[in-house]
Amino acid sequence: MNLHSLNLGLRFLLEIAALISFGFWGWQKGENWARFVLAPGIPIIAAAVWATFRVPNDPGPAPVAIPGALRLLLELVFFALAVWALHDLKFTVQAWVLGALICLHYVLSYERVLWMVKR
Repeated sequence: MNLHSLNLGLRFLLEIAALISFGFWGWQKGENWARFVLAPGIPIIAAAVWATFRVPNDPGPAPVAIPGALRLLLELVFFALAVWALHDLKFTVQAWVLGALICLHYVLSYERVLWMVKR
């Protein structure tokens, strides 16, 4: 297994962790019936945006093609909101760990980041 495969696995785990963070934030911040809407709703909306707005050929077809720099911004906002959600819930250590792993992922993905900026 090469570094690229490990980094793709890390990215997948970061995406899942972000969605779980959004759901947990929705559950904790919602009251009464609203938590039953927010807990699944926020992650579903985030996942839909994540999957819809893509750069063509990264790695497959894009339902809605956007420039690479805009996709990179969308990814950074997605992950930053996940870190913020954990911090807002007073999971400060977990927020720092998630943030550090996100930074590590983007450092290891520097070729993809450069490719996206040029597109």
